[in-house]
Amino acid sequence: MSTHTEAPPPGGLAARASRTIRKLRWPLLALWVAALALAGTGASQIAKNLSGGGWYVPGTASTIAAQQLEDGFKGRGKATATLVIHDTRYKISDARFEQRAKAVASRVEDDEGLKVTDMLGWTTAQPGDRGPYAGDDNRTVINSVAIGLEDGAARRELPAIQKDLAETFEKDGIDVSLVSAASFWGDINVLGQDGLAKAEMITAPLIILILLLLFRSVVSVLVSLTVGVSAIVFTLGLLAPIAQNYELSIFVQNAATMLGLGVGVDYSLFMITRFKEQLSKGQTVEHAVASTLRTSGHTVIASGLTIVLAMCALFIIDLNVIFSLALGITLVVAFSVLTSVLFLPVLLHLLGHRINAGRLPRWRRNTAAPGEESSRWYRISMKVMKRPLLFLASISAVLIAVAWPAQEMRTFSPDARILPSTSDIRTGYDHVQDTFGTGFTSPIQIVVTADKPFDKLSQHDKDELTDLENRLGALPNEDNVASATQALKHLSPKDPFAALDPASMDRIPADARDSIRHYIAGNNQKLVIEVVPTEDSSSDLTRDLLADVQHETTKLPNSLHPLVGGQTAEDTDANDVIQDGLPYVVAIILAAGYIILLLTFRSLLLPLKAIVMNLVSIAATYGVLTLTFQKGLGADVFGFQQTSDIQNFVPILLLALLFSLSTDYEVFLLDRVREEYEATGDNTASVARALTRTAPLISGAAILMVAVFGAFSFTGIVPIQQLGFGLAVAILIDATLVRLFLVPATMRLMGRWNWWLPGRRTTAPEKKPEDVTRKEPETITS
Repeated sequence: MSTHTEAPPPGGLAARASRTIRKLRWPLLALWVAALALAGTGASQIAKNLSGGGWYVPGTASTIAAQQLEDGFKGRGKATATLVIHDTRYKISDARFEQRAKAVASRVEDDEGLKVTDMLGWTTAQPGDRGPYAGDDNRTVINSVAIGLEDGAARRELPAIQKDLAETFEKDGIDVSLVSAASFWGDINVLGQDGLAKAEMITAPLIILILLLLFRSVVSVLVSLTVGVSAIVFTLGLLAPIAQNYELSIFVQNAATMLGLGVGVDYSLFMITRFKEQLSKGQTVEHAVASTLRTSGHTVIASGLTIVLAMCALFIIDLNVIFSLALGITLVVAFSVLTSVLFLPVLLHLLGHRINAGRLPRWRRNTAAPGEESSRWYRISMKVMKRPLLFLASISAVLIAVAWPAQEMRTFSPDARILPSTSDIRTGYDHVQDTFGTGFTSPIQIVVTADKPFDKLSQHDKDELTDLENRLGALPNEDNVASATQALKHLSPKDPFAALDPASMDRIPADARDSIRHYIAGNNQKLVIEVVPTEDSSSDLTRDLLADVQHETTKLPNSLHPLVGGQTAEDTDANDVIQDGLPYVVAIILAAGYIILLLTFRSLLLPLKAIVMNLVSIAATYGVLTLTFQKGLGADVFGFQQTSDIQNFVPILLLALLFSLSTDYEVFLLDRVREEYEATGDNTASVARALTRTAPLISGAAILMVAVFGAFSFTGIVPIQQLGFGLAVAILIDATLVRLFLVPATMRLMGRWNWWLPGRRTTAPEKKPEDVTRKEPETITS
């Protein structure tokens, strides 16, 4: 029989909520199961409705240029891909090469999934006109394929079509690839899905093992997992109908699953641990649930609200991929809170003391002396608070040193180099870059529209177009310029654009006319000039070339309207919109975090302290990311791919998530500190006791999140690697250096100022530092 006496039951809202949940526990459980089944139906179908798009910035020149290229041109469509045919058995000079290449082209053209509307290239040209479409190795040829799918749909459908094509012709010794931005991101999506499946396989046993070590109860583990999985299913189930009517990035599924496992299980860990603690104090199940809601429930709600508000700040960035990620994370955190404070209490009422069922035996006897003062957490906190200045200065110096490399952080979108060598798309990119040039796969495109047909323009305007092309060809970092000008000069040397007269165009061979129409639209009022860079789309030299091209186009007369597009321009616009929105996002996140912490702790200074520590922790995380991915320090050890840039959405997403997750631990710890302080008025002892009671749980929760995020970083594609690794590093820093050292040090230095709020009366008098413990008087030393 327990020797505990029942603690007085809590009153107020938590008690009423506990009584209501107990009375309605069976109807609530039935409702939850029905809702979960309904959401599960949608969640199982969401992947096929997600888009690989979301990278276009509405209203920018690159986006409008892409839209202009969708119609009117030969070999270009809503989505345009380069069909790469590489024959490992025969060379172009062999008659069998042509037969095999045309068989591939015919198979692609007849594919119902691609909805090919047009094709132009080596297989459509006459033998004497095939030079521009043949590679230097005499084994590789290309066709431009106009695909009748929207960009997002193309990114979703192309991976399966690509796989089928590769498998069909592989046995014949032919490498077939559909190379484009759509196929690249489509392959990224598939790799992301595969990584997600691997991560889930890794995290599931890790989560179970960690929870078993923390709870030492099988039933507690199952309940915790139920909460986390429910949040994910509800989120994906709600996103499924949204994805049917609105473009959502494929990354939303990775983010929602990763955060759902981390945050959902984390919240349930706080709740279940507090419930078991209250039961051990002799409270009834109803009173224990009420106490849990009043304490840990309050912490969960405050933490979840902080994350939701922080993620909502990202909605101001007008980029669909950011919107999708923010929406997914916002929903999964909201559902994690809902399941923790509503569904979990239902299970706790139903299980009661059976929450401890399936106990695991302890492997060794606990020989520690009874009492909090004997705990290593208590000793660490007292040691820190005895020399707070020393610990504050030394730990801050370490974090600042780690954060220093973040000054060199560069952000951009990745190129095909992040694809594994086993990827068919990567194979196609490599064949093209090896035989046509590195930058051939990502030309800078200048779309020029005129107020009237080009053949009707004034000679001055015609000369300006010709001069533009000449200037573009003289730019540094330019490999070549592709346009219709040379073909037109063959037809009309003195006035090339006069050859666009319908009567003249009708007299030339069809394949020559098609080559011209690849660059000049059928209405003769829209043309495209392609500047092929010497490097990849994301290189510094290509970005410099883009800036030079944009500058040259500004010199055209007002009667000609240029738009600069292409992969580099699109990525630059996406990067710029994120960078431009960053100050506003930071301001909203900091303001929202401060207000929530102010209302939670009723203190003006504690929120400021928390914000400063969070920012230092985030800066240190940026520094580690820069060292690992940009500089390559430890990349081989972790199995990461070194990149020249950090994925552009990773830093801003990390900022919102890390600030929120750090606040999570801050709220959980300081809630306990406040409980102790309101009971004793002793600042130092309150911090030590609160840390002693929460450190094991915070450490366990941190290990749990590090395991989840780490699994995603080791199995995902580069953007998910960077996001998962950054989250894991930040949680590790926050749960160790910040919570164990910086928090006690700053709380000790601030003393009763921790709880200062104008007009607020303290609930208990502050005790003198030397009265912290009867065993060991202390003074602050540096």
